[in-house]
Amino acid sequence: HKVPVGRDQVQHIEMARDVAARFNHLFGQGREFFVLPEAQVDEEVATLPGLDGRKMSKSYDNTIPLFEGGSKRLKEAIARIVTDSRAPGEAKDPDANALATLYRAFADEAQTEAFRSALRDGLGWGEAKTRLFDCIDEQIAPLRARYEALMAQPERIEDALQTGAAKARAVAAPLLETLREAVGLRRFRALAHNTEQPQTRAATAVPSVKQYRETDGSFSFKLMDADGRLLLQGGRYSAPRDAGQRIAALKQGASTVPLADEVLGDDVEPTAVLAALALLAQE
Repeated sequence: HKVPVGRDQVQHIEMARDVAARFNHLFGQGREFFVLPEAQVDEEVATLPGLDGRKMSKSYDNTIPLFEGGSKRLKEAIARIVTDSRAPGEAKDPDANALATLYRAFADEAQTEAFRSALRDGLGWGEAKTRLFDCIDEQIAPLRARYEALMAQPERIEDALQTGAAKARAVAAPLLETLREAVGLRRFRALAHNTEQPQTRAATAVPSVKQYRETDGSFSFKLMDADGRLLLQGGRYSAPRDAGQRIAALKQGASTVPLADEVLGDDVEPTAVLAALALLAQE
């Protein structure tokens, strides 16, 4: 449940966490439908500086291109990183510029310390930028080659996306069905589109449950037959979860759950209500 993000994205993880926690509280009844995500931030590279020393962002147009334009464009971008006017041989503060921070994002601890030490010992800015380019390009070059090969074969990307989508749907569909049941929504039904037998759909029409909010803020529902006639008017509930749970109880125990605050529609027999609930339970 840990999600690796930069410091600026923590707020999005917190929003997702709040939504998940709220859903679990309202509809879970002790069950945790959603695992609460937790932001995991690498403080060493939580926010990377851009070419001008500000936070790297497309909005500031100060990003470093890793793939587009190849090594040439990467080297040109690094050459534009803003530094001070200290000459070669003068000691430089590694924390006062973007070079050391960017270097640390691609190097190990020993390499990073060696680079910082060289700056303190007077390494020139030009040589420092060359070392930064070599460090980044060594890591990115194999990935860039893979990127360019894939971009030249968009059909492979499409195939991978379709395969991934199918896998995701297989995992998500059962959970989505469970969530719909938890909030009292009807299940998805496959609609027959048979132009040769137009009467088939009418013959399979089923009752429906409409859940809604009253003007006083309470929640209720209506059980309608296939023709839109009111069969059963639900009671009033303080939360949509309560109305949904009552609907689910009526569906699952149509012949055993007694009517409580529900009211039969005009000229409606209890047997008609039971038959409608039985049909809904079969969906």
